[in-house]
Amino acid sequence: MSEPEATPAPATRQRNRSRTRPAIAAPTFLRRQIPTYSFLQPDGLDRLHAQAEQILAEIGVEFRGDDEALDLWRKAGAKVDGVRVRFEPGHVTEIIQKTTPKTFIQHGRAQLGSDRQHAVEIGGDAVVFAPAYGSPFVYDREKGRRYGSLEDFKNFVKMTWMSPWLHHSGGTICEPVDVPVNKRHLDMVYAHIKHSAKPFMGSVTAPERTEDSIEMCRILFGADFVDKNCVILGNINTNSPLIFDGVMSMALRAYARANQAAVVVPFILGGAMGPVTTAGAIAQAHAEAMVGVALTQLERPGAPVIYGNFLSSMSLRSGAPTFGMPEPAMAYLAIGQLAQRLGVPLRCGGSLTASKVADSQAAQESADSLWPALLGGANFILHAAGWLEGGLVMGYEKFVLDCDHLGMMHKLMAGLTFDDNTLAMGAFREVEPGKHFLGCAHTMANYTTAFYDADLADNDSFEQWRDAGSRPADERAEKKWRALLASHTDPALDPAIDEALLDFMNRKKQSMADAWY
Repeated sequence: MSEPEATPAPATRQRNRSRTRPAIAAPTFLRRQIPTYSFLQPDGLDRLHAQAEQILAEIGVEFRGDDEALDLWRKAGAKVDGVRVRFEPGHVTEIIQKTTPKTFIQHGRAQLGSDRQHAVEIGGDAVVFAPAYGSPFVYDREKGRRYGSLEDFKNFVKMTWMSPWLHHSGGTICEPVDVPVNKRHLDMVYAHIKHSAKPFMGSVTAPERTEDSIEMCRILFGADFVDKNCVILGNINTNSPLIFDGVMSMALRAYARANQAAVVVPFILGGAMGPVTTAGAIAQAHAEAMVGVALTQLERPGAPVIYGNFLSSMSLRSGAPTFGMPEPAMAYLAIGQLAQRLGVPLRCGGSLTASKVADSQAAQESADSLWPALLGGANFILHAAGWLEGGLVMGYEKFVLDCDHLGMMHKLMAGLTFDDNTLAMGAFREVEPGKHFLGCAHTMANYTTAFYDADLADNDSFEQWRDAGSRPADERAEKKWRALLASHTDPALDPAIDEALLDFMNRKKQSMADAWY
């Protein structure tokens, strides 16, 4: 992939620059060089885990509409009463720790004419950013809020491919509501394959759609490769509190059966789908996620899987979800320690906000959602860019603003380097006391890499900003995303594979009538 150059600065700013920005080179995933934050003391961590075990033993979890899942639990020694499954303390933890991979590689597709592979590691000290997921609406400054279309979906896949700060193409970046529900998964998976070479996610909304997603990967990578390597993720939400519906558990098992990774995510708003008290909601989320992770190992021991979490607060006056608040921040930090205790890869949310547009509320809530995910040790951060209105909207301007922030997080996660250059003794020798360092040899040698050069932040004087049009951040962001789309080119795809994918899609579509529900 040829990394895009940053958008040129306004002419008023270029006058003060001795050189243009270099092309951005970014890794295919991050390797954490800073420690995670130990928010809980050992006794608090022990008590949360014990509470989760008690929930599983006394209350249990229901598996509705999936008799095969119930049979797996019965054979594993759990107590099955109708659709309710209860577990002896330690049982679920033992299943997880016996065969669950601590880390795994998800592969991106090959590009004709390029040796670069966009494989990402998930788990351990690796960090992977992916765009937001699941929004039925999109927003941009020109057209406003509207239902998402397949064109919008393709646009976000293309921009994700162009961004050096996103490592993963994500999944249902927005819902293409102009395509029938029973067929749109084919177009979405194909868009990820056609317009990007980064790893991606598949469908989970029906068992046959999950199977179609995996089969398209077999066409793309080869059946033998898919059986031995992870090439697709499936985002599996529990129906909190304490329920797996059959659609989700069957999708989870289909991905695991194919040696692909389910991302098991309790979706809990405190006071609605879980207790209003944060500690109780954390214990519930831990219990639900553990059960889902363990089920993948019953389906296929050693299958890759991600322990996920989506736990947020809500306005108890209106029932609306809230983001960027202190309670979900504490929850992420605690969940991070619980995942590390289990030894499993962790998924958390990223740049979350309830704001309707890319304003100061969006900036604050997104930053205060992303920080605890990073400090808590999240390995796969979904919703890292574009999220608006509690996940109902995927925002074009918000997307590129978030990407710029993710670039800053790349710099932060790299930590400090200590060597002769960074300790700068040569600069101290060159610059006399009381003099400035701007023109010294050390500054010039590190000119392009010393500080993160924010793509969309305006650091000009008031007069320069005024003379350039007094453009606010969302207007600058609009110019950026339009430039990204204008410069996008598809990474080369083997024509025979492309033809086979299109043939598979056409046959599938022709085999069924359109369904809009």
